[in-house]
Amino acid sequence: MLEKHRENEVHVDKVEQGPTSSIAFGLERIGLIAVRAPILSCIVLLALIVGAVFGIHRIKIDDSLSQLFRSDTREFKQYEEVTKKFPAEEFDVLVVVEGRNLLARNNLDKLRDFVTDLQLVDGTRGLVSLFSARQAPAPGKLPAALFPPELPEGAAYDKFIETVKNNEIIRGKLLSEDGTLALIVLSLDPQVVASSKLTKTIGDIRALMKEDLGDTGLNVQLSGVPVMQLEIRNAVERDGLTYNILGILAGCIIAIIFFRKISFMVAAAFPPMIAILLALGALGWANFNLNMFLNVMTPLIMVISFSDSMQLTFAARDRLIAGQDKFTAFKNAVLVVGPACVLTHGTAGISFIALQFSDSDLIRKFGEAGLAATIIALVAVLSLVPVFGVLLVRNEKLFAVKFQSADAGVQALRNFCYWIAVRMVGRPGLFSLIAVLFVAGLGVIYANLEPRYRLADQVPDKRQAVAASDRLDAKLTGANPVNVLIQFPKGETLYSPETLQTIADVHATVEKTAGVGNVWSLETLRRWLAEKAGSADVATLKEYVSVIPEHLVRRFIDAEQDAVVVAGRVPDKDSSQLLPIVDKLDSELDAVRKKHPGYEIAVTGLAAIAARNSASMIEKLNRGLTVEFALVAIFIGLAFRSWVVMFACILPGIFPVVMSGTVLWAMGEGLQFASVVALTVSFGLGLSATIHFLNRLRLESKPGVGAALAVERATVLVGPALILTTVVLACGLVVTVFSDLPSLRLFGWLSAFSMVMALVADLFILRPTAMWLINLHARLQGPDKPAI
Repeated sequence: MLEKHRENEVHVDKVEQGPTSSIAFGLERIGLIAVRAPILSCIVLLALIVGAVFGIHRIKIDDSLSQLFRSDTREFKQYEEVTKKFPAEEFDVLVVVEGRNLLARNNLDKLRDFVTDLQLVDGTRGLVSLFSARQAPAPGKLPAALFPPELPEGAAYDKFIETVKNNEIIRGKLLSEDGTLALIVLSLDPQVVASSKLTKTIGDIRALMKEDLGDTGLNVQLSGVPVMQLEIRNAVERDGLTYNILGILAGCIIAIIFFRKISFMVAAAFPPMIAILLALGALGWANFNLNMFLNVMTPLIMVISFSDSMQLTFAARDRLIAGQDKFTAFKNAVLVVGPACVLTHGTAGISFIALQFSDSDLIRKFGEAGLAATIIALVAVLSLVPVFGVLLVRNEKLFAVKFQSADAGVQALRNFCYWIAVRMVGRPGLFSLIAVLFVAGLGVIYANLEPRYRLADQVPDKRQAVAASDRLDAKLTGANPVNVLIQFPKGETLYSPETLQTIADVHATVEKTAGVGNVWSLETLRRWLAEKAGSADVATLKEYVSVIPEHLVRRFIDAEQDAVVVAGRVPDKDSSQLLPIVDKLDSELDAVRKKHPGYEIAVTGLAAIAARNSASMIEKLNRGLTVEFALVAIFIGLAFRSWVVMFACILPGIFPVVMSGTVLWAMGEGLQFASVVALTVSFGLGLSATIHFLNRLRLESKPGVGAALAVERATVLVGPALILTTVVLACGLVVTVFSDLPSLRLFGWLSAFSMVMALVADLFILRPTAMWLINLHARLQGPDKPAI
């Protein structure tokens, strides 16, 4: 076996005389341009790096919670219209105060002081709390506050608390039925929410929480869109630093362990790092915003580029050991391995192009950014690996003598690869049949995965926002708004009888819909006035609305008074559970639409958009992945000009996807946005090992060389690099498990698992399948006609 390995090492000298047609149509020769003038190339590189640094500083963070559903659809445009007319929800900080002694006299006094202090926080527009409630107005007088300046004591206080708990305005809306949880809604200035000032404002709120309520024993947490956006923003910034450091360290450590020379470590690991820098800089100059998907661009670029830089470095290293000088070694490495590098980047590019079929602007932008990064990574790797090799490698002859006799790490990997190859080509038909049946079985399981989406999965779950939302779900029917927009026809005004009746009918319908609670609208005030003041006339309603602060009125009445919102809230459930609620509400509103023709009545809100669109968008992405299987197989077959290659790459390409899907199914998970995007991208990236093996097999398949021997040689020569790159790539992707964002953690571990499964498929499925197809080709076309 060792003799065979030595024969393979010397064989690299002759393999360049193999097939002359390039599977990359000569594009690999881009890598030879820079190596002709390595010093000048480094000067140009430094200039590009400087430009990239400035570009990175231009990158902004998109922390919008609705970014996944941003599209040209009618539903999303309607949602945007509502947020413009009634912007409160986009700028509301929800302060959740909870405790058994919440309504104790001392605690209530301190809570009121806290609410007063909150109104003085810089950036605050207004505030709604249980202390905002008022008594029914007496004729000709302004309504008095429900809470007197001095709280009563003893039995009078107990009676007062019962009055507070039964107040229709705050019960079940700002105060839980059992009186143990209070909600304070703090409206922030939109300019503060959109700027870096949000960090200070939220910090000031947290400081007041500790100062005013720290000794009460009450639990105080923050939620709401601004808090979630800030937590997403902080997580994205923190994750970006983590991914860069850990991904780079993983690549450098593994490279230095196996190459045992700094020059080879630099040649293998530095081009991917520079590709990351250049790609992110280019995205900055192209005005891309960093978001939860683009934040994984760093490990993805590492994945795309490190695989090929390792293959090129391994190929050059083998040639140096065989006695070639460094210029010839790196040139031949580009000519032999370069075509496969171009093809692997091409398949990755197809994966990103497939994302363009999504309805989500966010996912399409991710696809565009990934495609641009793929192109930049290809040029960087092909150009920089030979440049760094030529500049940094010294004493080639001494290196060759040393490692011909002492290359234990790589030799151990080659022994392992040879052991597998011999067994896989021994019975190719049997192993191919087993692979087909196994992949088909996994495919059935994968087909049963259902789409899943929860808002909480897009928000850091190790912070307060999700925990606070969970408490609102438990005590106040939910934190996620579902709104019904009512737009008036021409000739109707806010206080016309028909309009008020329409609002009343919509309000009643929303209240009766199971799963929706905490319903607010103009009808809430009208009912309360009718019960407490004994008056339901329009004049009293107008009078009461006129004394309510402007920021409160804008929550349910448009500034032009030509539209209103009936606002309800739902728990943060999976979209499959929310969709029946939204659909039922929409269908029950049909009766109101018929009763009041001319009034436009639409169910909207982020929860409604998510419930309606997430499943269809995920299913469409999944169908796109199925189409991608066929497109990539055809693309690779055309590049190799071989139907054997086209069919050989199908099973190993599908296996990582269906295996990952089976793991999701076993964990009780479904297909989320993060998982289907991870599988789409991982499919293209995972074929890197397949392409490099098939390219090597093509070079080894020569007259007089049996198919089994060609497969064994190809496995021994490319196998060690494939194993090492898979380890590095999995480490580079799995660092996302340190993220606070559940969607990124899912993306990371699933992508890493897919990469490992791609290696398993390459070693245990591709070898016997390729061998069986080569034998079939020989029977059909004759042994003299090459199969690859």
